Amino acid sequence: MERQGQDPEGESAAKRQPAQTRSPVKREPFRLGQFFREVRSELRQVAWPNRAEVINYTTVTLVTLLSLMALIFVLNYAFARGVLWLFKP
Repeated sequence: MERQGQDPEGESAAKRQPAQTRSPVKREPFRLGQFFREVRSELRQVAWPNRAEVINYTTVTLVTLLSLMALIFVLNYAFARGVLWLFKP
């Protein structure tokens, strides 16, 4: 019962706890220059891959893509032939 928002006596949890009012959070005005400085600072912390790693990742991605394309083509062709064979006149 407690998970449904009620205590064991059946009283709702909203009645037990007084409603808390939130004071509005005071936000700083948006500063475009500060935003770009922070973005630049964060980008300096990124561990960028070197040329060999990029080539390796690209090769793995392309091989995987071509393998999956071939698999989907073969399965599609086989199912199409099977359906045509099943429903031939």
